[in-house]
Amino acid sequence: MPVMSAVESAVCRSGPWRYATRRIVLPWVLDGRRLAGDVLEIGAGSGAMADGVARMFRDVKLTVTDIDEAMVRSARHRLQRYASATVEQADAAALPFASGSFDVVTSYLMLHHVIRWQDALTEAARVLRPGGLLIGYDATETALSSVFHRLDGSPHELLSPDELRHGLAATGFGDVVVDAHLFSHLMRFSARTPPQG
Repeated sequence: MPVMSAVESAVCRSGPWRYATRRIVLPWVLDGRRLAGDVLEIGAGSGAMADGVARMFRDVKLTVTDIDEAMVRSARHRLQRYASATVEQADAAALPFASGSFDVVTSYLMLHHVIRWQDALTEAARVLRPGGLLIGYDATETALSSVFHRLDGSPHELLSPDELRHGLAATGFGDVVVDAHLFSHLMRFSARTPPQG
């Protein structure tokens, strides 16, 4: 999985981005759901969304990952005040956690940077417990998104909502929901691993 481009890194660390993620984006993504138990965020960047989760859900045990060393340092700094949060460097397509370790896996605007995105979905399913929740949002394959990512120079594999929906189902997830928003530039998604037995 590639590291962030300089442009994305700067945006991810900015005050306006941190404010928007906590106040607008996170509530929109969660859509009224409460997070509980062991929660893993993959590709967390500077930890802005994780900070929002830690503030909103004080009882979760939060594990935050990113492959980019600079983002891991930034997230560690941001989340150091939360005793229940840990930050690790990890590739979303090859997670260093035992199978069935988490109740929830979150992915916020990063799946399109995992060129092997199917592997990231497989890993999310593997580390989730039976009935576990995968939830997040991502950019969709639109002309505007394609132009932005080409100009930005970051490696990417933009998906359509249908591609993500089929990918989740092919991975074994059930209760798959993928909805396009913001003139189809973003998609919000959720899915569950099969229940036990």
